[in-house]
Amino acid sequence: MSEHTAEAAPSYSPKRWFALAVTLLAVLMDMVDSTVINVALPSLREQLHASSTQLEWSVAGYTLAFASGMITGGRLGDRFGRRRIFMAGLLAFTITSALAGLANGPEMLIATRVLQGASASLMVPQVLAMVQVEFPKLEQPKAMAMYGMTFALGGLGGPLLGGVLLDADLFGQDWRPIFYVNVPIGIAGLLGAALLTRESRSERAPSADLPGTLIVTAGLVALLYPLVEGRTLGWPWWTIALMLACPLVTFLFYRYEQSMVRRGETPLIDPELFKFRGAVGGLLVAVIFFGGTAYTLVLTVHLQTGIGYSPLHTALSMIPFTVGVGAGSGFAPQLMVLGRRLVMAGSLVMAAGMAVVLATLDRYGTALHSWQLIPGLVISGVGMAMVAGTLVNIVLAKVPRKHSGPASSLVNTTIQVGVAAGVALIGTVYFGQLDQHRTPVHSAETAMWVVVGLYVLSAAAAFVLPGGRVEATEDVAAGVPAGAAEQAPASRP
Repeated sequence: MSEHTAEAAPSYSPKRWFALAVTLLAVLMDMVDSTVINVALPSLREQLHASSTQLEWSVAGYTLAFASGMITGGRLGDRFGRRRIFMAGLLAFTITSALAGLANGPEMLIATRVLQGASASLMVPQVLAMVQVEFPKLEQPKAMAMYGMTFALGGLGGPLLGGVLLDADLFGQDWRPIFYVNVPIGIAGLLGAALLTRESRSERAPSADLPGTLIVTAGLVALLYPLVEGRTLGWPWWTIALMLACPLVTFLFYRYEQSMVRRGETPLIDPELFKFRGAVGGLLVAVIFFGGTAYTLVLTVHLQTGIGYSPLHTALSMIPFTVGVGAGSGFAPQLMVLGRRLVMAGSLVMAAGMAVVLATLDRYGTALHSWQLIPGLVISGVGMAMVAGTLVNIVLAKVPRKHSGPASSLVNTTIQVGVAAGVALIGTVYFGQLDQHRTPVHSAETAMWVVVGLYVLSAAAAFVLPGGRVEATEDVAAGVPAGAAEQAPASRP
Protein backbone atom coordinates (compact mmCIF):
# COMPACT_ATOMS: atom_id res chain seq x y z
CA MET A 1 0.00 0.00 0.00
CA SER A 2 2.80 2.39 -0.81
CA GLU A 3 1.91 6.03 -1.22
CA HIS A 4 3.11 8.09 -4.14
CA THR A 5 2.20 11.30 -5.88
CA ALA A 6 1.20 12.07 -9.42
CA GLU A 7 4.40 14.11 -9.77
CA ALA A 8 6.77 11.40 -8.51
CA ALA A 9 8.65 9.01 -10.77
CA PRO A 10 6.16 6.42 -11.99
CA SER A 11 6.14 3.01 -10.32
CA TYR A 12 3.37 0.85 -11.70
CA SER A 13 1.78 -1.86 -9.60
CA PRO A 14 1.64 -5.38 -11.08
CA LYS A 15 -1.89 -5.58 -9.64
CA ARG A 16 -3.11 -2.47 -11.46
CA TRP A 17 -5.53 -4.33 -13.78
CA PHE A 18 -7.14 -6.08 -10.82
CA ALA A 19 -7.32 -2.73 -9.03
CA LEU A 20 -8.99 -1.23 -12.10
CA ALA A 21 -11.59 -4.00 -12.05
CA VAL A 22 -12.42 -3.13 -8.43
CA THR A 23 -12.80 0.60 -9.12
CA LEU A 24 -14.88 -0.07 -12.24
CA LEU A 25 -17.15 -2.20 -10.08
CA ALA A 26 -17.93 0.93 -8.10
CA VAL A 27 -18.65 2.87 -11.31
CA LEU A 28 -20.96 0.05 -12.39
CA MET A 29 -22.77 0.28 -9.05
CA ASP A 30 -23.36 3.98 -9.62
CA MET A 31 -24.63 3.37 -13.15
CA VAL A 32 -26.92 0.54 -12.14
CA ASP A 33 -28.28 2.35 -9.12
CA SER A 34 -29.13 5.47 -11.08
CA THR A 35 -31.01 3.51 -13.75
CA VAL A 36 -32.51 0.66 -11.78
CA ILE A 37 -35.04 2.86 -10.01
CA ASN A 38 -36.85 3.79 -13.23
CA VAL A 39 -38.58 0.44 -13.63
CA ALA A 40 -39.45 0.43 -9.92
CA LEU A 41 -41.33 3.76 -9.89
CA PRO A 42 -44.83 2.23 -10.20
CA SER A 43 -44.07 -0.16 -7.32
CA LEU A 44 -42.71 2.68 -5.20
CA ARG A 45 -45.82 4.73 -5.86
CA GLU A 46 -48.09 1.88 -4.81
CA GLN A 47 -46.23 0.51 -1.79
CA LEU A 48 -44.83 3.74 -0.31
CA HIS A 49 -47.89 5.79 -1.30
CA ALA A 50 -45.50 8.21 -3.00
CA SER A 51 -46.84 11.20 -4.88
CA SER A 52 -45.72 11.97 -8.41
CA THR A 53 -43.45 14.76 -7.16
CA GLN A 54 -41.84 12.38 -4.68
CA LEU A 55 -41.17 9.94 -7.49
CA GLU A 56 -39.47 12.72 -9.43
CA TRP A 57 -37.32 13.61 -6.43
CA SER A 58 -36.28 9.98 -5.96
CA VAL A 59 -34.76 10.17 -9.45
CA ALA A 60 -33.64 13.80 -9.70
CA GLY A 61 -32.31 13.96 -6.12
CA TYR A 62 -29.67 11.34 -6.88
CA THR A 63 -28.56 13.11 -10.05
CA LEU A 64 -28.55 16.56 -8.45
CA ALA A 65 -26.37 15.41 -5.54
CA PHE A 66 -24.03 13.60 -7.91
CA ALA A 67 -23.69 16.62 -10.20
CA SER A 68 -23.15 19.06 -7.34
CA GLY A 69 -20.37 17.00 -5.77
CA MET A 70 -18.41 15.70 -8.76
CA ILE A 71 -15.78 18.43 -9.00
CA THR A 72 -15.43 18.70 -5.22
CA GLY A 73 -15.11 14.92 -4.94
CA GLY A 74 -12.27 14.90 -7.44
CA ARG A 75 -10.44 17.64 -5.57
CA LEU A 76 -10.84 15.91 -2.23
CA GLY A 77 -9.19 12.84 -3.76
CA ASP A 78 -6.30 14.90 -5.12
CA ARG A 79 -5.80 16.55 -1.76
CA PHE A 80 -6.43 13.81 0.80
CA GLY A 81 -5.73 10.68 -1.21
CA ARG A 82 -7.70 9.13 -4.06
CA ARG A 83 -7.78 5.66 -2.53
CA ARG A 84 -8.97 7.06 0.80
CA ILE A 85 -11.76 9.15 -0.71
CA PHE A 86 -12.75 6.33 -3.09
CA MET A 87 -13.16 3.89 -0.21
CA ALA A 88 -15.02 6.48 1.90
CA GLY A 89 -17.43 7.08 -0.97
CA LEU A 90 -17.89 3.35 -1.58
CA LEU A 91 -18.55 2.70 2.10
CA ALA A 92 -21.09 5.53 2.23
CA PHE A 93 -22.71 4.28 -0.98
CA THR A 94 -23.06 0.78 0.46
CA ILE A 95 -24.61 2.03 3.69
CA THR A 96 -27.02 4.43 1.98
CA SER A 97 -28.06 1.65 -0.43
CA ALA A 98 -29.05 -0.51 2.53
CA LEU A 99 -30.96 2.41 4.05
CA ALA A 100 -32.76 3.02 0.75
CA GLY A 101 -33.89 -0.61 0.78
CA LEU A 102 -35.17 -0.14 4.34
CA ALA A 103 -37.11 3.02 3.48
CA ASN A 104 -40.53 3.02 5.14
CA GLY A 105 -41.81 6.09 3.34
CA PRO A 106 -41.08 8.34 0.36
CA GLU A 107 -39.32 10.94 2.50
CA MET A 108 -36.75 8.41 3.71
CA LEU A 109 -36.29 7.08 0.19
CA ILE A 110 -35.63 10.56 -1.21
CA ALA A 111 -33.16 11.38 1.58
CA THR A 112 -31.21 8.16 1.05
CA ARG A 113 -31.21 8.65 -2.72
CA VAL A 114 -29.67 12.13 -2.27
CA LEU A 115 -27.04 10.62 0.05
CA GLN A 116 -26.38 7.88 -2.50
CA GLY A 117 -25.72 10.49 -5.18
CA ALA A 118 -23.40 12.42 -2.87
CA SER A 119 -21.54 9.18 -2.06
CA ALA A 120 -21.16 8.40 -5.77
CA SER A 121 -19.71 11.88 -6.33
CA LEU A 122 -16.89 10.93 -3.96
CA MET A 123 -15.98 7.57 -5.49
CA VAL A 124 -16.57 7.93 -9.24
CA PRO A 125 -14.25 10.92 -9.95
CA GLN A 126 -11.32 9.03 -8.41
CA VAL A 127 -11.40 6.31 -11.06
CA LEU A 128 -10.04 8.30 -14.01
CA ALA A 129 -7.48 10.00 -11.78
CA MET A 130 -6.28 6.61 -10.52
CA VAL A 131 -6.03 5.35 -14.11
CA GLN A 132 -3.83 8.30 -15.06
CA VAL A 133 -1.53 7.68 -12.09
CA GLU A 134 -1.41 3.87 -12.08
CA PHE A 135 -1.11 3.09 -15.79
CA PRO A 136 1.64 3.93 -18.28
CA LYS A 137 0.64 6.05 -21.26
CA LEU A 138 0.53 3.09 -23.63
CA GLU A 139 -1.95 1.24 -21.40
CA GLN A 140 -4.21 4.18 -20.61
CA PRO A 141 -6.32 4.01 -23.81
CA LYS A 142 -7.22 0.38 -23.04
CA ALA A 143 -8.05 1.26 -19.44
CA MET A 144 -10.16 4.22 -20.58
CA ALA A 145 -11.97 2.01 -23.07
CA MET A 146 -12.85 -0.37 -20.23
CA TYR A 147 -14.13 2.65 -18.30
CA GLY A 148 -16.40 3.59 -21.21
CA MET A 149 -17.60 0.01 -21.59
CA THR A 150 -18.59 0.03 -17.92
CA PHE A 151 -20.98 2.90 -18.61
CA ALA A 152 -22.47 1.00 -21.54
CA LEU A 153 -22.88 -2.11 -19.43
CA GLY A 154 -24.44 -0.15 -16.56
CA GLY A 155 -26.81 1.71 -18.86
CA LEU A 156 -28.06 -1.58 -20.27
CA GLY A 157 -27.80 -3.72 -17.17
CA GLY A 158 -29.45 -1.38 -14.67
CA PRO A 159 -32.98 -1.53 -16.04
CA LEU A 160 -32.62 -5.25 -16.81
CA LEU A 161 -31.43 -6.03 -13.30
CA GLY A 162 -34.29 -3.99 -11.89
CA GLY A 163 -36.78 -5.82 -14.08
CA VAL A 164 -35.41 -9.23 -13.08
CA LEU A 165 -35.40 -8.43 -9.35
CA LEU A 166 -38.87 -6.91 -9.41
CA ASP A 167 -40.33 -9.82 -11.35
CA ALA A 168 -38.61 -12.32 -9.03
CA ASP A 169 -39.99 -10.57 -5.91
CA LEU A 170 -37.22 -12.09 -3.79
CA PHE A 171 -38.40 -13.05 -0.32
CA GLY A 172 -41.56 -11.05 -0.93
CA GLN A 173 -39.53 -7.82 -0.75
CA ASP A 174 -40.75 -6.43 -4.11
CA TRP A 175 -38.59 -3.36 -4.99
CA ARG A 176 -36.23 -3.43 -2.00
CA PRO A 177 -33.66 -5.89 -3.45
CA ILE A 178 -32.77 -3.37 -6.17
CA PHE A 179 -30.97 -1.47 -3.40
CA TYR A 180 -29.95 -4.42 -1.21
CA VAL A 181 -27.96 -5.90 -4.08
CA ASN A 182 -25.41 -3.12 -3.64
CA VAL A 183 -24.52 -4.26 -0.12
CA PRO A 184 -22.60 -7.48 -0.90
CA ILE A 185 -21.10 -5.86 -4.01
CA GLY A 186 -19.99 -2.84 -2.00
CA ILE A 187 -18.43 -5.01 0.71
CA ALA A 188 -16.54 -7.00 -1.93
CA GLY A 189 -15.42 -3.74 -3.52
CA LEU A 190 -14.12 -2.39 -0.22
CA LEU A 191 -12.09 -5.54 0.42
CA GLY A 192 -10.73 -5.47 -3.11
CA ALA A 193 -9.81 -1.79 -2.84
CA ALA A 194 -8.04 -2.39 0.47
CA LEU A 195 -5.97 -5.24 -0.98
CA LEU A 196 -5.30 -4.08 -4.53
CA THR A 197 -5.33 -0.29 -4.86
CA ARG A 198 -2.56 2.12 -3.90
CA GLU A 199 -2.78 5.59 -2.46
CA SER A 200 -2.01 8.61 -4.60
CA ARG A 201 -2.50 12.33 -4.32
CA SER A 202 -1.34 15.53 -5.93
CA GLU A 203 1.26 17.72 -4.24
CA ARG A 204 -0.40 20.79 -5.76
CA ALA A 205 -4.03 19.86 -5.15
CA PRO A 206 -6.42 22.83 -5.10
CA SER A 207 -8.80 23.43 -2.23
CA ALA A 208 -12.26 21.86 -2.37
CA ASP A 209 -14.02 25.27 -2.55
CA LEU A 210 -16.90 24.17 -0.35
CA PRO A 211 -18.51 27.67 -0.30
CA GLY A 212 -18.60 27.63 -4.09
CA THR A 213 -20.15 24.16 -4.06
CA LEU A 214 -22.86 25.32 -1.63
CA ILE A 215 -23.65 28.42 -3.71
CA VAL A 216 -23.98 26.55 -6.99
CA THR A 217 -26.05 23.82 -5.31
CA ALA A 218 -28.39 26.50 -3.92
CA GLY A 219 -28.81 27.86 -7.43
CA LEU A 220 -29.70 24.44 -8.81
CA VAL A 221 -32.20 23.81 -6.02
CA ALA A 222 -33.74 27.25 -6.63
CA LEU A 223 -34.45 26.12 -10.19
CA LEU A 224 -35.42 22.47 -9.70
CA TYR A 225 -37.49 22.68 -6.50
CA PRO A 226 -40.18 24.96 -8.01
CA LEU A 227 -40.22 22.89 -11.23
CA VAL A 228 -40.97 19.71 -9.30
CA GLU A 229 -43.16 21.06 -6.50
CA GLY A 230 -44.86 24.02 -8.17
CA ARG A 231 -47.56 21.98 -9.90
CA THR A 232 -48.57 20.21 -6.69
CA LEU A 233 -48.61 23.43 -4.67
CA GLY A 234 -50.58 25.38 -7.26
CA TRP A 235 -47.64 27.59 -8.25
CA PRO A 236 -47.61 30.04 -5.30
CA TRP A 237 -45.69 33.28 -5.79
CA TRP A 238 -42.56 32.06 -4.01
CA THR A 239 -42.03 29.22 -6.51
CA ILE A 240 -41.84 31.80 -9.30
CA ALA A 241 -39.60 33.98 -7.15
CA LEU A 242 -37.23 31.07 -6.55
CA MET A 243 -36.86 30.38 -10.26
CA LEU A 244 -36.26 34.07 -10.93
CA ALA A 245 -33.62 34.05 -8.19
CA CYS A 246 -31.65 31.30 -9.95
CA PRO A 247 -29.83 33.68 -12.36
CA LEU A 248 -29.01 35.96 -9.41
CA VAL A 249 -27.48 33.08 -7.45
CA THR A 250 -25.54 32.06 -10.56
CA PHE A 251 -24.16 35.60 -10.87
CA LEU A 252 -23.18 35.61 -7.19
CA PHE A 253 -21.40 32.30 -7.75
CA TYR A 254 -19.52 33.79 -10.72
CA ARG A 255 -18.41 36.81 -8.68
CA TYR A 256 -17.34 34.60 -5.77
CA GLU A 257 -15.23 32.47 -8.11
CA GLN A 258 -13.65 35.65 -9.50
CA SER A 259 -12.77 36.72 -5.96
CA MET A 260 -11.02 33.40 -5.40
CA VAL A 261 -8.89 33.98 -8.49
CA ARG A 262 -7.94 37.44 -7.24
CA ARG A 263 -6.86 35.89 -3.92
CA GLY A 264 -4.65 33.42 -5.78
CA GLU A 265 -6.89 30.44 -4.92
CA THR A 266 -8.27 27.82 -7.29
CA PRO A 267 -12.04 28.25 -7.81
CA LEU A 268 -14.48 25.40 -8.24
CA ILE A 269 -15.10 26.56 -11.81
CA ASP A 270 -12.57 28.89 -13.43
CA PRO A 271 -14.45 32.05 -14.55
CA GLU A 272 -11.94 32.27 -17.41
CA LEU A 273 -13.76 29.39 -19.10
CA PHE A 274 -16.79 31.57 -19.77
CA LYS A 275 -14.75 33.78 -22.07
CA PHE A 276 -14.56 30.98 -24.62
CA ARG A 277 -17.41 30.43 -27.03
CA GLY A 278 -16.79 26.69 -27.14
CA ALA A 279 -17.30 26.33 -23.40
CA VAL A 280 -20.39 28.55 -23.19
CA GLY A 281 -22.02 26.99 -26.24
CA GLY A 282 -21.18 23.48 -25.11
CA LEU A 283 -22.74 24.00 -21.69
CA LEU A 284 -25.89 25.49 -23.20
CA VAL A 285 -26.36 22.60 -25.63
CA ALA A 286 -25.53 20.03 -22.92
CA VAL A 287 -28.28 21.28 -20.59
CA ILE A 288 -30.91 21.28 -23.33
CA PHE A 289 -29.89 18.08 -25.11
CA PHE A 290 -29.46 15.89 -22.05
CA GLY A 291 -32.60 17.31 -20.49
CA GLY A 292 -34.48 15.38 -23.15
CA THR A 293 -33.13 12.07 -21.88
CA ALA A 294 -35.82 12.18 -19.18
CA TYR A 295 -38.04 10.54 -21.80
CA THR A 296 -36.98 7.26 -20.15
CA LEU A 297 -38.94 8.21 -17.03
CA VAL A 298 -42.07 8.76 -19.11
CA LEU A 299 -41.77 5.56 -21.11
CA THR A 300 -40.89 3.26 -18.21
CA VAL A 301 -43.82 4.50 -16.13
CA HIS A 302 -46.23 4.56 -19.09
CA LEU A 303 -45.40 1.06 -20.30
CA GLN A 304 -46.15 -0.34 -16.83
CA THR A 305 -49.05 1.75 -15.57
CA GLY A 306 -50.60 2.75 -18.88
CA ILE A 307 -50.25 -0.47 -20.83
CA GLY A 308 -49.62 -3.12 -18.19
CA TYR A 309 -46.09 -4.32 -19.01
CA SER A 310 -44.13 -6.07 -16.28
CA PRO A 311 -40.91 -4.40 -15.06
CA LEU A 312 -38.78 -6.89 -16.99
CA HIS A 313 -40.86 -6.47 -20.14
CA THR A 314 -40.44 -2.72 -19.80
CA ALA A 315 -36.67 -2.99 -19.40
CA LEU A 316 -36.38 -5.24 -22.44
CA SER A 317 -38.47 -2.78 -24.46
CA MET A 318 -35.87 -0.04 -23.87
CA ILE A 319 -32.88 -2.04 -25.17
CA PRO A 320 -33.15 -0.80 -28.80
CA PHE A 321 -31.96 2.62 -27.66
CA THR A 322 -28.70 1.11 -26.43
CA VAL A 323 -28.40 -0.79 -29.71
CA GLY A 324 -28.74 2.51 -31.56
CA VAL A 325 -26.03 4.10 -29.40
CA GLY A 326 -23.73 1.19 -30.20
CA ALA A 327 -24.43 1.49 -33.91
CA GLY A 328 -23.90 5.24 -33.91
CA SER A 329 -20.66 4.91 -31.95
CA GLY A 330 -19.27 2.93 -34.88
CA PHE A 331 -19.23 5.93 -37.22
CA ALA A 332 -19.69 9.05 -35.07
CA PRO A 333 -16.00 9.36 -34.01
CA GLN A 334 -14.95 9.58 -37.68
CA LEU A 335 -17.39 12.48 -38.18
CA MET A 336 -16.31 14.51 -35.14
CA VAL A 337 -14.29 16.82 -37.39
CA LEU A 338 -17.63 18.25 -38.56
CA GLY A 339 -17.97 19.87 -35.15
CA ARG A 340 -21.18 21.76 -34.54
CA ARG A 341 -22.74 20.48 -37.77
CA LEU A 342 -22.64 16.97 -36.34
CA VAL A 343 -24.18 18.24 -33.08
CA MET A 344 -27.00 19.87 -35.05
CA ALA A 345 -27.54 16.77 -37.15
CA GLY A 346 -27.45 14.47 -34.13
CA SER A 347 -29.95 16.65 -32.26
CA LEU A 348 -32.32 16.53 -35.23
CA VAL A 349 -31.85 12.75 -35.54
CA MET A 350 -32.70 12.46 -31.87
CA ALA A 351 -35.77 14.65 -32.39
CA ALA A 352 -36.83 12.48 -35.35
CA GLY A 353 -36.44 9.30 -33.30
CA MET A 354 -38.51 10.70 -30.45
CA ALA A 355 -41.11 11.87 -32.98
CA VAL A 356 -41.33 8.31 -34.28
CA VAL A 357 -41.82 7.05 -30.71
CA LEU A 358 -44.52 9.68 -30.23
CA ALA A 359 -46.28 8.65 -33.44
CA THR A 360 -46.08 5.02 -32.33
CA LEU A 361 -47.73 5.80 -29.00
CA ASP A 362 -50.45 7.72 -30.80
CA ARG A 363 -51.12 5.02 -33.40
CA TYR A 364 -51.19 1.94 -31.19
CA GLY A 365 -52.35 3.36 -27.85
CA THR A 366 -52.85 0.71 -25.20
CA ALA A 367 -52.39 -2.06 -27.80
CA LEU A 368 -48.71 -1.16 -28.17
CA HIS A 369 -46.22 -4.02 -28.59
CA SER A 370 -42.53 -3.72 -27.74
CA TRP A 371 -41.30 -4.33 -31.27
CA GLN A 372 -43.23 -1.29 -32.47
CA LEU A 373 -40.93 0.95 -30.40
CA ILE A 374 -37.76 -0.39 -32.04
CA PRO A 375 -37.46 2.04 -35.00
CA GLY A 376 -37.87 5.21 -32.93
CA LEU A 377 -35.56 4.08 -30.13
CA VAL A 378 -32.81 2.89 -32.50
CA ILE A 379 -32.91 6.20 -34.40
CA SER A 380 -32.74 8.08 -31.10
CA GLY A 381 -29.75 6.04 -29.96
CA VAL A 382 -27.88 6.90 -33.14
CA GLY A 383 -28.58 10.59 -32.55
CA MET A 384 -27.28 10.29 -28.98
CA ALA A 385 -24.01 8.76 -30.19
CA MET A 386 -23.59 11.56 -32.74
CA VAL A 387 -23.86 14.30 -30.12
CA ALA A 388 -22.42 13.05 -26.82
CA GLY A 389 -18.76 12.61 -27.70
CA THR A 390 -18.74 15.44 -30.26
CA LEU A 391 -20.03 17.96 -27.75
CA VAL A 392 -17.29 17.17 -25.25
CA ASN A 393 -14.75 17.22 -28.07
CA ILE A 394 -15.78 20.70 -29.22
CA VAL A 395 -15.47 22.14 -25.74
CA LEU A 396 -12.04 20.60 -25.14
CA ALA A 397 -10.77 21.55 -28.58
CA LYS A 398 -11.93 25.17 -28.38
CA VAL A 399 -10.44 26.13 -25.01
CA PRO A 400 -6.72 26.52 -24.24
CA ARG A 401 -5.02 23.30 -23.22
CA LYS A 402 -4.41 24.53 -19.67
CA HIS A 403 -8.20 24.69 -19.20
CA SER A 404 -8.97 21.26 -20.70
CA GLY A 405 -9.21 19.46 -17.35
CA PRO A 406 -11.61 21.94 -15.70
CA ALA A 407 -13.59 22.21 -18.94
CA SER A 408 -14.06 18.45 -19.13
CA SER A 409 -15.23 18.33 -15.50
CA LEU A 410 -17.60 21.23 -16.08
CA VAL A 411 -19.16 19.62 -19.16
CA ASN A 412 -19.69 16.31 -17.35
CA THR A 413 -21.27 18.14 -14.42
CA THR A 414 -23.49 20.16 -16.76
CA ILE A 415 -24.69 16.95 -18.42
CA GLN A 416 -25.92 15.71 -15.05
CA VAL A 417 -27.56 19.05 -14.31
CA GLY A 418 -29.35 18.84 -17.66
CA VAL A 419 -30.64 15.36 -16.85
CA ALA A 420 -31.92 16.48 -13.43
CA ALA A 421 -33.61 19.53 -14.97
CA GLY A 422 -35.16 17.30 -17.63
CA VAL A 423 -36.62 15.00 -14.99
CA ALA A 424 -38.12 18.03 -13.24
CA LEU A 425 -39.55 19.57 -16.42
CA ILE A 426 -40.73 16.51 -18.35
CA GLY A 427 -41.83 14.67 -15.21
CA THR A 428 -43.91 17.69 -14.20
CA VAL A 429 -45.60 17.77 -17.61
CA TYR A 430 -46.29 14.03 -17.62
CA PHE A 431 -47.60 13.68 -14.08
CA GLY A 432 -49.45 16.97 -14.39
CA GLN A 433 -51.45 15.55 -17.29
CA LEU A 434 -52.22 12.42 -15.29
CA ASP A 435 -53.33 14.51 -12.32
CA GLN A 436 -55.78 16.30 -14.62
CA HIS A 437 -57.30 12.88 -15.37
CA ARG A 438 -56.01 12.77 -18.92
CA THR A 439 -55.62 9.29 -20.36
CA PRO A 440 -52.20 7.63 -19.88
CA VAL A 441 -51.62 7.68 -23.63
CA HIS A 442 -52.45 11.39 -23.92
CA SER A 443 -50.25 12.18 -20.92
CA ALA A 444 -47.29 10.30 -22.39
CA GLU A 445 -47.78 11.95 -25.78
CA THR A 446 -47.84 15.44 -24.26
CA ALA A 447 -44.59 14.79 -22.40
CA MET A 448 -43.00 13.36 -25.54
CA TRP A 449 -43.88 16.54 -27.44
CA VAL A 450 -41.77 18.42 -24.89
CA VAL A 451 -38.93 15.95 -25.48
CA VAL A 452 -39.08 16.48 -29.24
CA GLY A 453 -39.12 20.24 -28.68
CA LEU A 454 -36.01 20.08 -26.50
CA TYR A 455 -34.05 18.27 -29.20
CA VAL A 456 -35.13 20.75 -31.86
CA LEU A 457 -34.10 23.55 -29.49
CA SER A 458 -30.77 21.77 -28.96
CA ALA A 459 -30.15 21.82 -32.72
CA ALA A 460 -30.88 25.55 -32.79
CA ALA A 461 -28.66 26.20 -29.76
CA ALA A 462 -25.79 24.46 -31.53
CA PHE A 463 -25.38 27.62 -33.64
CA VAL A 464 -23.78 29.15 -30.53
CA LEU A 465 -20.93 26.64 -30.82
CA PRO A 466 -17.84 27.77 -32.72
CA GLY A 467 -17.77 26.66 -36.36
CA GLY A 468 -15.03 25.06 -38.41
CA ARG A 469 -13.40 21.65 -38.31
CA VAL A 470 -12.61 20.14 -34.95
CA GLU A 471 -9.72 17.76 -34.46
CA ALA A 472 -10.07 15.11 -31.78
CA THR A 473 -8.30 16.06 -28.57
CA GLU A 474 -6.14 13.67 -26.58
CA ASP A 475 -8.82 13.54 -23.89
CA VAL A 476 -11.40 12.39 -26.41
CA ALA A 477 -9.03 9.86 -27.90
CA ALA A 478 -8.41 8.53 -24.42
CA GLY A 479 -12.06 7.88 -23.93
CA VAL A 480 -13.46 10.76 -21.88
CA PRO A 481 -16.68 10.95 -23.89
CA ALA A 482 -17.01 7.20 -24.11
CA GLY A 483 -19.08 7.22 -21.01
CA ALA A 484 -21.05 10.30 -21.90
CA ALA A 485 -23.05 8.65 -24.64
CA GLU A 486 -24.27 5.96 -22.29
CA GLN A 487 -24.24 7.81 -19.03
CA ALA A 488 -26.69 10.53 -19.73
CA PRO A 489 -29.62 8.76 -21.30
CA ALA A 490 -29.60 5.75 -19.14
CA SER A 491 -28.22 6.74 -15.85
CA ARG A 492 -29.67 10.12 -15.12
CA PRO A 493 -32.21 8.61 -15.94
